[in-house]
Amino acid sequence: MAKKTKHGAGGILYSTDPDFVYSSQDGEAETLPPGEQRLRVSLDKRHRKGKVVTLVTGFSGKPEDLDTLGKKLKTACGTGGSAKDAEILVQGDHLAQVTQLLAAWGYRVS
Repeated sequence: MAKKTKHGAGGILYSTDPDFVYSSQDGEAETLPPGEQRLRVSLDKRHRKGKVVTLVTGFSGKPEDLDTLGKKLKTACGTGGSAKDAEILVQGDHLAQVTQLLAAWGYRVS
């Protein structure tokens, strides 16, 4: 079965409005500087078969910047993880280390 794809701007194929302008924005916001972002760091075990992960939420910005921050955190902790849906998952209990790293990089951490 083929995947469904969106055509045009947000799935709009045709508009009867003569003044309609297609917008190329996909809801991506510019990435805020680290000092303006408030990130929350917590430990999570839900839906992970009992394994603990360090969860960083609250990131607002482009997915590329989220991936970059996730890669820096995973490298600094020496472990794996993922970065998607405005969340960064770092495998294992690295709460103190991730909090310290984010604060050192200028992020507001709670």
